[in-house]
Amino acid sequence: MTKLNQILAVEKGVKSDVQRKVADAYHQIQKTPLLSGISRTYQPIDDEGEQLPPESTRVQVQADTVLKDVSEALTRLFDVTATKDWANCHAKASVTVDGEVLLTDVPVTYLLFLEKQLTDVHTFIGKLPTLDPAETWTQDEHTDSWRTEPVKTTRTKKVPRNHVLAEATEKHPAQVQVYNEDVVVGYWTKVAFSGALPQRRVNELLARVQKLQDAVKFAREEANGAQIDDRKIGATVFSYLFR
Repeated sequence: MTKLNQILAVEKGVKSDVQRKVADAYHQIQKTPLLSGISRTYQPIDDEGEQLPPESTRVQVQADTVLKDVSEALTRLFDVTATKDWANCHAKASVTVDGEVLLTDVPVTYLLFLEKQLTDVHTFIGKLPTLDPAETWTQDEHTDSWRTEPVKTTRTKKVPRNHVLAEATEKHPAQVQVYNEDVVVGYWTKVAFSGALPQRRVNELLARVQKLQDAVKFAREEANGAQIDDRKIGATVFSYLFR
């Protein structure tokens, strides 16, 4: 018996090896001279004529042999892939978080999908906007958002004033300097609102996603450790194709 993770471990190597062998075979059969041979002998008209040695070129590539080699290589690939795909139909495991079974008998292919999606979810949560930690925030029931405590500030207005530098006399008018004075004319009360999240909430969500990611990985490893039956598909296919 074989384990699914063993098949997964060799699958990539088998694929690359088969691709190389098939490519080599394709290039071989494109080289016409390698498939061609010749044999010729020379005989002069009479015994006094020049004697020339025979010439021959052997066939270096047999198409039947190339077919056989390709068949053997692809048979291995077909068998490995069939074994993996048949096993994927039966390899299952449950996702358990903190001792609680969250998902029951999940196929290994879905566990792989879930693992990738949770990576994207983790990235998304990590990008969520958070509240400014310099402020004190409370939830506002009326706006369904967060709000700060009211901050009161003054509104001022410049009012021109006269400053008498010298009083008027019989000979000289009064010397007056005009200047502007900031006078409080009102008050602003500012409350900031935000739709962001507290950092502690984002941290909590990230921790939950991470915990589920770990559980899915454990389940995938368990599913990939299942005992499987080796499938022999390639021989059947190529015995039909090349018989």
